[in-house]
This record gives sequence, C-alpha cells and structure tokens, in this order.
Amino acid sequence: MNLIAIGNGTASRETDKLAADLIMQLKTSDSPEIQKVVVSEAGASVYSASEFASQEMPDVDVSLRGAASIARRLQDPLAELVKIDPKSIGVGQYQHDVNQTELARTLEAVVEDCVNAVGVDLNTASVPLLSRVSGLSGGVAKSVVRWREANGAFKNRQDLLKVTGLGAKTFEQSAGFLRIRGGDNPLDMTGVHPETYPVVEAIMAKVAQPVENVMGRADMLKTLRPELFANDTFGVITVKDILVELEKPGRDPRPDFKVARFNDGVDDIRDLKEGMILEGTVSNVAAFGAFIDLGVHQDGLVHVSQLSNKFITDAREVVKTGDIVKVKVTEVDVARKRIGLTMKLSDTSTANAQRGRENKFEAGHRQSHQNQRAQGPAQSGNLGQSAMASAFAKLQNKG
Repeated sequence: MNLIAIGNGTASRETDKLAADLIMQLKTSDSPEIQKVVVSEAGASVYSASEFASQEMPDVDVSLRGAASIARRLQDPLAELVKIDPKSIGVGQYQHDVNQTELARTLEAVVEDCVNAVGVDLNTASVPLLSRVSGLSGGVAKSVVRWREANGAFKNRQDLLKVTGLGAKTFEQSAGFLRIRGGDNPLDMTGVHPETYPVVEAIMAKVAQPVENVMGRADMLKTLRPELFANDTFGVITVKDILVELEKPGRDPRPDFKVARFNDGVDDIRDLKEGMILEGTVSNVAAFGAFIDLGVHQDGLVHVSQLSNKFITDAREVVKTGDIVKVKVTEVDVARKRIGLTMKLSDTSTANAQRGRENKFEAGHRQSHQNQRAQGPAQSGNLGQSAMASAFAKLQNKG
C-alpha cells in the first residue's frame, strides 16, 4: 500500500485536496491503492534544524528534512518523535508557567515509560530511541549502533554483552525492553526478560512442546497454574506476567492509529454552519473546556458544560489530547474567529447556555491558546502525547 503523509499545518486542507485529485487522476484498474493521511507536524521544524537531523541527512535541505520527519512519523511515530524535545511538540498552553526543570524531568520520564512499554527493535532503532530505553545512556546507545554497523544484526540478546560499555547491570536493566525479530531465540522478540528464561523452560517442559509452538496459544497457556512454576526468585505475579506475554508475543500495546475524517467542503471557518455535526481531533485540554481541530485553521471550543450530559468540573475528566470526537457546531463568529461546539449531539438547547458560560472568560483563554498555536501547536501525534499532556497537567495542578 502506498501512503501520502500530509502535515496538518498551514495549507493542510488545500494539500489534502490536491493529493485527492492526484490520486483520482493516477487511479487505474491495476494500479496500487494510494491513501493519504494527515499527520501532526508539531515539532517537525525543530527537528529539521537540529544537530541530529543534520547528522542523519547532511546533504538535504532543511525543508526536506521536515518533510522526511512528517513521513517517518506516519511509519513509526514513536521512533521519530523521540528525536524532538517533548516541550517542542506542545504539552499545554501554560507549559511556560510551571517549573521548567521539573517539567523537563517529568516529560523525560513519560517518554521513557512510553518507549519501554512499547519496546524497541534492537536491529533498527536509532541512537535517540535506544537512549530512551531504561538503563541505556546516550553513549551506550551509540556503542550499540556502532557494534551493529560493524558486526551486523544482533542474533540474540546475549550479544549485547559484547558491546563496549554495556555491562551486566545495564544488560539487566535494558534487555527486557529490547526486541530481536528473527533471531536465534523466539523469546527475544517478547517482553520476557532473559533472567526469567529458566521459568519459560520449566513451562515448556510441563507442556512438552517447544516454545515456538506454545507462543500465541492462549487456549493452552490459560490452563496452566502459575503457582506451579513460582520459586524463591520469581513469584506468582512474575509467572503470570510471563504467561500473558507468551499469549501475545511481541504485541504492540499502542491503540490502533486513527485520524479524524474532516468533512468535504468544510475547509474554512466560513464553511461552518450552526447545527453541523463534524469529526475533529482534541488539540488541547484545559479545565474549562477542550479545543477541537476541525481542519478549518481555527480550533473550536467545547466548554466543560458541553462535554457530557453529566456534571463535570474539569474537561480532563472526559477527553484528552489526541482523542477523535464528534461535535455539533453551536456558534460561528467569523469576525472574531470563534467557533462554539458541543459534544451533546442530541441536545437542541445548548447554544445559548454555552454562550453565556463562555463569555465569562472567553477572550483571555482563547488568546492564550492562539498564541501557543502560533509558537507550536499542541496537536496529537502518536508517541504518548496525551500521556505527556497529563503529566504536564499534574505539574500545573501542583501549583
């Protein structure tokens, strides 16, 4: 399948329309299917001018580096977005008002948690991605890549101990998060840590099957009693985790990739009419409401009172950055570039109530949000960006 990645910044809808026209012109009965996908370009300009981008693509123009970043984040957003400072991706409109040291530390921890939860392909990962793995410093990550370039692909996790600067302690911390596909040991592609391989061997002896025949066999694994394989070193909880991992070996815990389907013919705020039901992406969330990207170059606001039929005091109880939601247009003010929205799709009396509540604080919050959008949009990517936004929110609530 051929894909076209389109950045969601300036002229995104126009480019999307151009791509659609080109796809129709190129379409024949025997031609491969071509799809277009709008991708968050938050932080792409920061990456394109960075030292790492110049090392990766030394002879490529800065604008083309940004285009390459947009394309690669469609292929593997986690691997691409780790090359960018999380604060440059956008983590909330008040990110400059909190303690910057604590914010940076919290965001770094969130990124590391995301990388470790997903796992890293040892034979394809870049230095920035490897350096986010628990236990691997930037220097050790470079050593891993140098060893791979000199000796070829890693055949098993034990090869890591041959890397200069990677000792037993670092191996213990990092090995469980590093995956090897098509290697000597099928367990190396799973989240099972090498130190627990003896437990797996005991399980295989019990079922009298090789590990490759058991992996993915939930029906067989669910019949096993974890307490039979626990010992003084590895308890029942660890054995349960191993069995779960064997049921879905090498699974990706990330949710399916989704993008909002913008309505054809709705490209500008002037195209919006009251009563329209549209799909959009949550671009930012504050206590008072959620901003929704509708693809018209101006985010709309769903006030906290319009997010749910039940009473809530904080919009973050209902939505998070990156969510795909359906909304109804309740107000369009072209002159002031204001779009009022509601998620109560069946409620016909929401417009007046929303206007009254919004007017109390509308101007200040909207201007703050617009200023942040001008500096760098806080839009959805795929690298646990909502997790980073949540981490930032916790810092904000601390004071």
